[in-house]
Amino acid sequence: MMISRAARPALRAGVAAAARPATLNASSAAGYATLREIEDRLKSIRNIEKITKTMKIVASTKLTRAQKAMNDSKIYGQTSNTVFEKAETKPLEADGKKTLIVVASSDKGLCGGIHSGLTRKVRKMMLEKPDSDLVVIGEKCKAQLSRSNNKNIVFSFAGVGKDVPTFADASAIADQVCLLPSDYASVQIVYNKWANAQSYDATVVEAFSEEAIAQSPNFAAFEIDDEVLANLREYSLANALYWALAEGHACEQSARQNAMDNASKNAGDMIQRFTILFNRTRQAVITGELVEIITGATASEG
Repeated sequence: MMISRAARPALRAGVAAAARPATLNASSAAGYATLREIEDRLKSIRNIEKITKTMKIVASTKLTRAQKAMNDSKIYGQTSNTVFEKAETKPLEADGKKTLIVVASSDKGLCGGIHSGLTRKVRKMMLEKPDSDLVVIGEKCKAQLSRSNNKNIVFSFAGVGKDVPTFADASAIADQVCLLPSDYASVQIVYNKWANAQSYDATVVEAFSEEAIAQSPNFAAFEIDDEVLANLREYSLANALYWALAEGHACEQSARQNAMDNASKNAGDMIQRFTILFNRTRQAVITGELVEIITGATASEG
């Protein structure tokens, strides 16, 4: 079939118009898929940023209460320490008796490496005294220590630290520790000691046994009957635990506040980078479509 010279441009334009949508749709679909993926990622990061900012505010609010409880608990701990300092009480180095290590952590995470620091401290202590027994307060350190020292864990406590620790919590733990069948030469409490709002140190405090208290050089000056010595030992242990738990709780809230602040900043940086990527990708898609349209129009005119 012969086609006139005048009809040929229209035919070429029709063929180009029929072929062009398939080409544009394929490339556009790929571009839009990429844009959709970037947009979904941006939404996800923005949601994470909202959560981390909210958790930072909550931690800041709880930190005020935790610091107050920490200051109150120091009165209990320092009172016991004053008695032992005056009595010149020292831990015993009895042959054949083990050491009990009480680890004061919590069940919650998202607070940096605060629990890992305690675990590292305890593992170093276990290298020096591998036959020591462990009592772990909090699921975080329990999970970490179970991988390396599971056989040494006598028992553990969960649920402590959901709110500000109380003396009742410490007394309940001290009661269970005193009921242990073994006669320990030394009881050491490992906790996070508050240095400032940005730092904390894994610290060991001694909770003296009855024998160590009774053998203190100046213990007789206090005129304490032997019948109440066990009560004194349990009460001083509860005081030390309360101090350790309250100070560790304050450190945890401070660490969580700092961790969420850093997470929020990182999320903001990622949002900025992905926003730039989204805009560049969208511009590239638009530019590619314009190039294809111009190319198709030029081909149709030819």
